[in-house]
Amino acid sequence: MSATVVVDLAVSTVLGMVMFGVGLSLTLSDFISIIRHPRAFFTALTAQMVGLPIIAFIISLIAPIPAVLKVGFIILAASPGGATSGFLTYIWRGNVALSLSLTAVNSFLTLFSIPIVVNIGLLVFIGRETDLHLPFWETVSQIFFITIIPAFIGLFVRQRFPVFANKINKPAKYVMLVLLGTVFAIKMFAGESHGGAGLKWSDLLVITPVALIQNAGCLFFGYFFMKYMQLPHASRITAAMESGVQNTTLAFLIANNLLGNQDMVKPALVYSLYSFWTACLFAYQANKVNGVRSTPVVMDQEEPEHPEGKV
Repeated sequence: MSATVVVDLAVSTVLGMVMFGVGLSLTLSDFISIIRHPRAFFTALTAQMVGLPIIAFIISLIAPIPAVLKVGFIILAASPGGATSGFLTYIWRGNVALSLSLTAVNSFLTLFSIPIVVNIGLLVFIGRETDLHLPFWETVSQIFFITIIPAFIGLFVRQRFPVFANKINKPAKYVMLVLLGTVFAIKMFAGESHGGAGLKWSDLLVITPVALIQNAGCLFFGYFFMKYMQLPHASRITAAMESGVQNTTLAFLIANNLLGNQDMVKPALVYSLYSFWTACLFAYQANKVNGVRSTPVVMDQEEPEHPEGKV
């Protein structure tokens, strides 16, 4: 087994453990609230599926970067949020049930939307299209087994063993933070042959400005689109995290495995180095401005309030 495979497996395992910890904070009433008040769900879903690709196309049309990198940014925008965005929603007091619901639905919708969006990007910037089909089981399992299933196991544990769940919930917060930090350290500092990014300084200099602009555009759009629709702050934070922190693993799969172009992988690699931290900064400021406790949930001394009904 190669070092890259081992690292990817370790990263997937860590993300699954993180989502289990997130699930420990949920109750069934959180999801019932989403069903009873679905406007936040459909508004955030529209922002992701329609708004993000449009933002990426506008930025890529203007940005003075090679065409293959522009396609890479289109691929990134077409990929849904995943485990990291769900965790960020949790630690910054968003609506976690809404986040997981979006991830579950997006995992199916993107099987059809990504080929359309990516082929438009290829036609616009490279002048060709490809017969792109996402592998159904690989794509769905990658999202469900890493994100949805562990979270619902955590929810199940909380429902059946509430005393045990409450007892481990606080230490689990710190463990999740350390594990996620380890994942980012591996991706940032490991060599390419060992599962890391393997980026050159020249790549960072060219891609970073565009990555930061697209990231900021997605974060602000997700938040203020929900605000324009007069939805509460917890739902706005959720939409911002889901919009600004894409599933870069899925973007790697499309660019590397399906299109076979290493240059198209680079925007997602660079984006993944910054998006976690910029999302944290954005959420911190948004919470502070709106009078919501601005420290992460992992710093709470007591069990955080659930955003029940705040959809």
